[in-house]
Amino acid sequence: MLLGGQFNLARLLSYALVMLIAMTIHEYAHNYVADKMGDPTPRQMKRLTLNPMVHIDWFGWLMWVVVGFGTLGYAIINPRYMRNQRWGYLLAVAAGPFSNLLLAAFAAILFRIGIWRFDYFGARDIIPNFNQIMTVWFSLNLLLFLFNLIPLYPLDGWKVLLMLLPPRESAQVARYERESYFVLIGLILLTLIGVGVLGWVINPPFNFLTRVLLGF
Repeated sequence: MLLGGQFNLARLLSYALVMLIAMTIHEYAHNYVADKMGDPTPRQMKRLTLNPMVHIDWFGWLMWVVVGFGTLGYAIINPRYMRNQRWGYLLAVAAGPFSNLLLAAFAAILFRIGIWRFDYFGARDIIPNFNQIMTVWFSLNLLLFLFNLIPLYPLDGWKVLLMLLPPRESAQVARYERESYFVLIGLILLTLIGVGVLGWVINPPFNFLTRVLLGF
């Protein structure tokens, strides 16, 4: 991936800033699309805003910044109010990770026209420069897109999978929600102790999308 370099204050500040923006837009996208699909809940809960104080799970944000895994915020969505409960809910759920893909694509456009270039963190860096922030911006948003589409509970990919399956098959798969959750926790724990299982899953599409978006 493109997040290499020394772990120092500059890197920590970049991760904190980019993750704050990425998580806020991710959760806002869930709420915005749910509102457009007919669910009044986000508007009633005053979640149609880009104010991070409304959306962010601060402990989860800190975990992402320090550890590399955590929870995002939460969007209160009720598909029963949507004009089309199945496809409306699918769009609202998918809007979160795809907003991160759009943020990565935005960075890629700026890269292609020469606004920024890759810059990694040196051991003595304290304040991140623009190139370093944009390197983290591209990489973290692409990572959030792919990670959240993993079809395991409670990630967005689990709900996307259930909505894409025919109703009968969806109900059968939904019975394994608890087991799916433990699989995800196991994968995260293995990755944290150095067995890069999640990397085996995420790195191939990450590298492919990087080549596509940046023109490598």
